[in-house]
Order: sequence, then C-alpha cells, then structure tokens
Amino acid sequence: MSKSVTHFPEIIEPVLNQISSDGKNTRNMPDPFDSAPLDDIDSSLLRKDLPEIPDISEVECVRHFTRLSRLNFGVDHGMYPLGSCTMKYNPKICEKIAVRIQSIHPADSICMQPILSSLHTLENCLKEICGMDACTLWPAAGAHGELTGMMIIKQALKTRGLARDKILIPDTAHGTNPASCAIAGFKTQNIPSGADGYLTAGSLKEHLDENVAGLMITNPNTLGIFEREIDKIAGMLHENGSFLYMDGANLNAIMGIAKPGDMGVDCMHVNLHKTFGTPHGGGGPGSGPVLVKHELEKYLPLPRIRQEKNGNFILRRDMPESIGTIHSTLGNSSVLIKALIYILLLGPEGLRHASTTACINANYLKARISGILDLPFTTPTLHEFVLSDKLQKKQNISTVEMAKALMDFGFHPPTVYFPLVVPGAIMIEPTETESFEELERFALALETIAEQVISDPDSMRHKPEGTPVKHVDEVWAARNLVLTWLMDESNT
Repeated sequence: MSKSVTHFPEIIEPVLNQISSDGKNTRNMPDPFDSAPLDDIDSSLLRKDLPEIPDISEVECVRHFTRLSRLNFGVDHGMYPLGSCTMKYNPKICEKIAVRIQSIHPADSICMQPILSSLHTLENCLKEICGMDACTLWPAAGAHGELTGMMIIKQALKTRGLARDKILIPDTAHGTNPASCAIAGFKTQNIPSGADGYLTAGSLKEHLDENVAGLMITNPNTLGIFEREIDKIAGMLHENGSFLYMDGANLNAIMGIAKPGDMGVDCMHVNLHKTFGTPHGGGGPGSGPVLVKHELEKYLPLPRIRQEKNGNFILRRDMPESIGTIHSTLGNSSVLIKALIYILLLGPEGLRHASTTACINANYLKARISGILDLPFTTPTLHEFVLSDKLQKKQNISTVEMAKALMDFGFHPPTVYFPLVVPGAIMIEPTETESFEELERFALALETIAEQVISDPDSMRHKPEGTPVKHVDEVWAARNLVLTWLMDESNT
C-alpha cells in the first residue's frame, strides 16, 4: 500500500473588513425612517454616524461564509479519534425524525403524549441495556449525570442516618469525577491502579473504612482496560455499607455484551451523546441519564414519567424522598429522541455488533501503531487504548507536537495528556464507524510523523502548516493575550 497521505487543504479566509472597499455594494437600500418618524425615538438613542459594516458585494459575502463553513472540522469530514470522548457520527435519519417530533407545538397534554411515550420507552431500553431497575433522563450531560448520582447516594446515606463523606476514585477514572463529587459535598481520595492498569480488590481493601460512601469507577477505564475484579470490588463495598457508582461514558465497549447491573453497580450514568449516535462537539448538547437499582429509585430526581391505567403518560412529582428537580425541562429532549431512534434502528444485535466493531477497530489500530509509539500497558484493551511519547522524547518531540502534525493529514488530534497515569499520553478511540481504509490512513500518517521525528525533528515544532490556523506558540500566546480582533495587520 502506498504511504502517500492526503493533506487537509490549506484555506486561509480573511475577515470581511479586509476585503471591503467603498462602492462594492451598489444596492440602494430604502430609508428606514420613511415609515418610522424620528420624533418617536429618543434623541439620545439615535446614531451620530453610520455603522462601519463591510462594503462588499453579495457574491463575495456568500462565498466568504460558504468557505468558512468548509473550515469547520467534524465527524462528517474525517476521523475523530478522541479517546474517552467517542465522537460518533449521527445518522441523518435520527436527526430527521427527531426534528419532526421536536416540532410539536403547542406542547399541551395531548401533544405531549407521543413525547412522554418515547421517553418512557427510552428509559426501558436503557434499563435493559444496563441491567438496572430505574432511570431518569433529565441530566444534561455526563458530568451532570455524575453529580446527580452523587446526590442520590448522599440522600440514601442520609436516610440511613450515615454522615459518610468520602468517595474513592481510581487514577484511571474520568477527569470530571472528582469535581462532581466535590460539588455534591463529598471528599475524594485517589486510589492507584495495579501494575496491569486496573483496580485490584487488594488495593481497594487498604482504603475502605467506615467513612467511605462509595467508589466511582469507570469501566472500561480510561486506559481502555476492563476492570477485571469489579465483582469482588462490588462485594467488598456492599459489605462495608458503601455504594458502587459506575461512570458509563465507555459503555459503547460493552453494550449488548455485559450489563453493569450484573457487576454489582448500584448507580451509573450513560452518555447518550457519546454512545448512542449524537456527537457532543462544540459544547453540546449532551445527555447523561442516571440509572439505579431498586434501593435508590425513590431518590431519583423529579418529575418521574408514569403510565396510568388508561394508557396515558403523566409526570409525577409526589415523591417526597426525591433529590428534587435537576433540569428545568425534560432534559435535552432532542438528544434523548435521537438516542431512542438509534437504539430502535440497531436493535439488540446491532448494538452488540457496534460494540464488538469498536473493540476490533481499536485493537487493529493498536497492533498497527504500537511499535511506532510506546505502549505503556500490555494488558488487553477494548474500545480505546493509550500510547505515550516516550520513544519520541529522545528527539525532544512531545505528544502535543505529534498531535498537531496529525492535523496536516486531515485528522482531528487524539486526546492528549490524559489519563494522567501515563506521562505524555495519547489516547486513541476510532469507534465502530471507521472503515479499514481510514484506520490504515491514520496509521500511515503516524508512521510518516514518526519517521519525520527522526529525520527532521525541527520541522515538527512548526506543525500544523496546512490548516486554516497554523502553528500557535502556546507560551507566547499565554503571555500576550489578544482578546479582541485588531485590524492592525501587525496584530492579525
């Protein structure tokens, strides 16, 4: 196979003011005050001068924004190998159907029936997939789901008359976990993973005491490694009167294959915007439903969807032990509807196939490039894996420089410097959506970069070169903040 790799096209687009000049826009605009007498407007609100808007032709304006639209990189453009983030594609059929359902207006009791029915179905699907007993769909993101879960656990401990305030968190957990615990009023304690990259029951035993409220674990963890001793860990926690919380952000590695509820998990959240077909880039929207076992159901947030004897669905709020309302509306309902459509389209076998394909893709890619970059853990992994820059450090080239170089090959950079348990980490997750050809193209790009690190390490410090925004000197940028756009060309 040829090692030629297509570079991302270099398109540098100036701002409109830079292509503006007097007389380009020859349109005759009507006087806005013909029908609105100036006497009706407070004189202090009137402009003294015309606004300085760009003077350009219609063609230039249309072309400018069309070119800008092509610069926004997303899953519809190319591979998004962000480890632990699972930037999945969103099937267009899901978008189309969700838009139709979301267009229901006004949202009266009759029109809301199909919405509530769909959400109730989604709850049941998630309960079946995860092996849990009850569900709330309202958390607006993964971290919001974590916070909701911690609030539920805190309420359960309060009901028991216990004032436990410590949550144990392995060093391979997701980065938002400690913050979610802290906001819920818990203290956190980090537990080191074993030499093979997963938490051992022996290590947990050293940290268990009567003040431990629970353990928050990610499974598979951020190294992509399945927590092999989770059954023993769950038993130890329950014997200690503690809860097992599972961060379900990596559910796409095991859905249709294994159920967290069968592993002894008491409470968990699911990232619908990661696992069930809705990309969460650009700040959202996301969705982080929380699932619990029977003991914790009465503490779930309000309202709860219930079906009456006549078949109608209602929102109930008469649950005195609930933690209360966590979202002003029915969660991020567009994401919820898209996730339901995705689940129904794939079905049980389709979801299982998605998980196995994600794991196969990741393992092929790991085998393909683990000799190019250092592989710190040899333990088998599932949907993602972590490499490091240990080999490239000999030429003083770091993870971030290689990640930036990948942008010149048309790839979004992988997750870098996380998890912290691996110095110089590069976390890669191809998901189930990528073809063999795209995986091979990614491997070839990394091979080319690794060769360049050896043959011309200096050039690596100026990457990327072919992207709309070229190499940025982070140190200079941090010391010379420019928070506004300056038209002086020396500052642009």
